[in-house]
Amino acid sequence: MSQSFRQPEILELARQQGKVTVEGLAAHFGVTVQTIRRDLADLADSGRLERVHGGAILPSGVSNIGYEDRRSLNREAKAAIAEACAKAIPENASVFLNIGTSTEAVARALLHHRNLMAVTNNMNVANILAANPDCQVIVAGGALRRTDGGLVGTLTMRTIEQFRFDFAVIGCSALDEDGDLLDFDIQEVGVSQTIIQQARKTFLVSDHSKFLRGAPVRIASLSEIDTFFTDRPLSPALSTRCREWGTKTVICGG
Repeated sequence: MSQSFRQPEILELARQQGKVTVEGLAAHFGVTVQTIRRDLADLADSGRLERVHGGAILPSGVSNIGYEDRRSLNREAKAAIAEACAKAIPENASVFLNIGTSTEAVARALLHHRNLMAVTNNMNVANILAANPDCQVIVAGGALRRTDGGLVGTLTMRTIEQFRFDFAVIGCSALDEDGDLLDFDIQEVGVSQTIIQQARKTFLVSDHSKFLRGAPVRIASLSEIDTFFTDRPLSPALSTRCREWGTKTVICGG
């Protein structure tokens, strides 16, 4: 397979998996590791990938991956994370779900919960939960972001402040080694911070691809999260921090 055919497939694998390795790509394409290193160097030089030890990841930046692309990333892992998160939310509870494909997965996992009040700034979540007749759905006002069906801005934050949720389920765009949750949109970050303030318990749902990415705006620390649902173990250093903070980590199969 020529370089012109390999490189688009390498990019697609990086989008699907979050990270690609030299050894894995060499086996996948049946070429030498030197050939793959040249491909990764070319992709890094053009800004399409970022080199890391042993492979490459999607580049950090100031804009997020397209929403439809994010929906297809790590779909099975997101479903497993969502099921575990939904099991931790009892019936007869109030819950907030924010913007993101992982929170949409949680909404689908809540379709059989009874006597649930769900508040959201995610039009997709509202449409999913509308199929549950035992769930009261409340949509926070705000400016509609057409790219992902999110509602953001001051009006959204003021609406959220009227509630005190039993549970909040939030996502993030990236998670760094210090345990900081990161995102791209400063308006969305303000909304997420308000959600955390108004929740008795906060759950973070995020698959391993977020460990490999960067984003410019800080939402909060994992120390402010009660339970973190993910699909792969954290690094030893971050696991230690979570234990010190009292943040429970649930590793979900997928």
